Amino acid sequence: MIRAMSRVDTVEKIAGKNALITGGLGFIGSNLAHRLVEAGARVTLVDSLVPDYGGNPFNIRGIEDRVAVNIADVRDEYSMAYLVQGRDYIFNLAGQVSHLDSMEDPYTDLEINVRSQISILEACRKNNRDVKIIFTSTRQLYGKPEYLPVDEKHPVRPTDANGINKLCGELYHILYNNVYNVRAVSLRLTNTYGPRQLMKHSRQGFICWFIRRIVEGQEIQLFGDGAQMRDFNYVADVVDALLLAAVSEKADGEIYNLGGDEPISLRALVEMMIEINGSGSFRLVSFPPEKKRIDIGDYYADYSRINRALGWKPRTALREGLRATLEYYKQHLNRYVDV
Repeated sequence: MIRAMSRVDTVEKIAGKNALITGGLGFIGSNLAHRLVEAGARVTLVDSLVPDYGGNPFNIRGIEDRVAVNIADVRDEYSMAYLVQGRDYIFNLAGQVSHLDSMEDPYTDLEINVRSQISILEACRKNNRDVKIIFTSTRQLYGKPEYLPVDEKHPVRPTDANGINKLCGELYHILYNNVYNVRAVSLRLTNTYGPRQLMKHSRQGFICWFIRRIVEGQEIQLFGDGAQMRDFNYVADVVDALLLAAVSEKADGEIYNLGGDEPISLRALVEMMIEINGSGSFRLVSFPPEKKRIDIGDYYADYSRINRALGWKPRTALREGLRATLEYYKQHLNRYVDV
């Protein structure tokens, strides 16, 4: 039986280390930055601040003076050749995550989710082979599930360009691990939610958009019958997984699913959010054709592999995480809408 590494254990291994976070001003990257700073790591954030991608300087409020911020594009191989030097860990979170955008502009998605990954990996191969890279992949690469819960042995059949390109980025990381000994691990994320998530539009996930509509007192439009099943991870639990994968040698070269313990229909999710908030409304509407074509139906993950190997499991109950998220945006919504 694997003894779950505690946060204390992880902090001890991270303290004093030099960490680079690509996409560091974004949702998951900024939450990770706060945790790394608390653990005593030296932290550099790289973010291009491309409009609509989620980078937000407000996300590092409170640690501005304890991190270095470099505004750069990960597609720039010359910048990356410099930035990877001397790092113990690279948390490679930068990416284009909108499924609809990837179908409307597959070239940009290819550039960001494939070519930029090669730029980072080549920079490490040439300038820092001792680094450990933690890459965030996605459940989307599985496509429409053949069985549930989805484990890592499930066939990979992406339904959109984003899933294809994220898969390519993931495979390049494992290739460089296996061929060049540039240590890398990939985590396939499910629906992550929590504070510091982009809310300007709905193209980067539905849960943040639902939360915005509730906080603003607006009606939620729920596509289809609302019976689609999903699982969710609170961002703090995802940060736990990233840190465990970073400090665990047995994770080198591996691919792990993350997942939640409480699969729930989207209708029940919205009803729970409205209940927690004390107000809100929703209406079922027909699927827009462009969304229906790439919808995957029901999805929830089997995360037992990372649990057995590293001892990770989600610790935040869905109701608890939603309550904390709603409270955060009630205080700071203008920082995420008017940017």
